[in-house]
Amino acid sequence: MTLSEDLNIVEQDGDLEAVSPAYPVVFGITLTPTVIGILVGVLGLIGASYMLLNLIVPAWETYQQQQGKQNDLQGQIEQKKASIRQIDKVKEDLALSKRQKLEVLALFANENTLDTLLLDINRLVESSNAQLPANAVRAELKKFVPAVDKAEVINDGSLGTQINGKLKRRTISVELQGTYEQTQSILRNIERLQPLLIVKDYQSTLVSEPPAQPGKTLPRVGPAPITTSFQLQALIPLSPEELAAAAKAEKPKK
Repeated sequence: MTLSEDLNIVEQDGDLEAVSPAYPVVFGITLTPTVIGILVGVLGLIGASYMLLNLIVPAWETYQQQQGKQNDLQGQIEQKKASIRQIDKVKEDLALSKRQKLEVLALFANENTLDTLLLDINRLVESSNAQLPANAVRAELKKFVPAVDKAEVINDGSLGTQINGKLKRRTISVELQGTYEQTQSILRNIERLQPLLIVKDYQSTLVSEPPAQPGKTLPRVGPAPITTSFQLQALIPLSPEELAAAAKAEKPKK
């Protein structure tokens, strides 16, 4: 057998057919690269959905719950801060109210100021005589008499019904003598005294003087003297104990 004969046999017997590669078949589906890619994508989507439902969603819900708790706690903190600021404001208002109460109470009289009232008024009268000539009219305090020994509670509505049962009144009869200018100055200075004083029943009369005797007395110079009488009413607040007793007395008996 020669070489050419062998080649002819190959040509005769080698009628080759195109052989395609073999792919696995599952449930009647050939797993080609395209099918495998689709299956991988579907499996990835299923895995992502599983993670979303079982991991991400619960985590997000937990985050939302914690965020809500945080907001509630923050709101409580803000409320407590506001309450603290409100308490501080109330304390400031209370301190201001106490200061104002003390300032108002300082305007009224008390037993201590009444004890020195005679000395204060006499000092005002004497101060009006400063730098006067010897034959000028000199102011003089003629009378200072408390009408009652103890202050009486105001219940007659003379100062308004709202004042009834809250203030006491001490009445003092005063009489002084001096010129009109001196009397006006003394009354103006009385108004500047610390205790709140009310002037009532004011009366003034001209003083009749005997004629000057030559060689014995110097003739008077300046305006003629007048005698002025009035009542001073000192207002005194009731003490807390007196207010409580008055309130208890006003309660209707059962």
